[in-house]
Amino acid sequence: MMSRAAALAAMVVITCAAAVFAGEEPKVLLSVRMDGAAEPSAQYTIADLRALDPVTFETETIWTTGPQQFTGVPLAVLMERMGVSGGQLVAHAVNNYSVEIPVSDAVEGGPIVAFERNGAEMSLRNKGPLWVVYPYDSNPDYRTEEVYSRSIWQLDRIVIRP
Repeated sequence: MMSRAAALAAMVVITCAAAVFAGEEPKVLLSVRMDGAAEPSAQYTIADLRALDPVTFETETIWTTGPQQFTGVPLAVLMERMGVSGGQLVAHAVNNYSVEIPVSDAVEGGPIVAFERNGAEMSLRNKGPLWVVYPYDSNPDYRTEEVYSRSIWQLDRIVIRP
């Protein structure tokens, strides 16, 4: 029997191969770069994000009705991959809206860069394709105006300020 990780890796390879054979590059959904760098340090397609051991949690938000299930990559995992342990993240949306998120928010059980809501990928019209979501119901500290303001949707790039 194939392990979950092996099955996921095979799915990523097949998805990327299908895109290449179809003559299209997989679409980059998220670019991450260090402040001052001209080029991104990392770029992620949906297949890349799915390969990073996403987590799923259910929470209510102030923008939706009723409990919602979100699946995505923990912000802590992305920061660990970048070797970042302090500073600020400037998260930018497709429309150039931006917010600052302290790297100290990137903890286990903390916010995720969600790519699915209620089991489906999110469209641009539905706050996607990426949305920084905190598990608001799990901790009263996540139910503040400050944290809500960091919950940027239509995320497409992050700049890391040390």
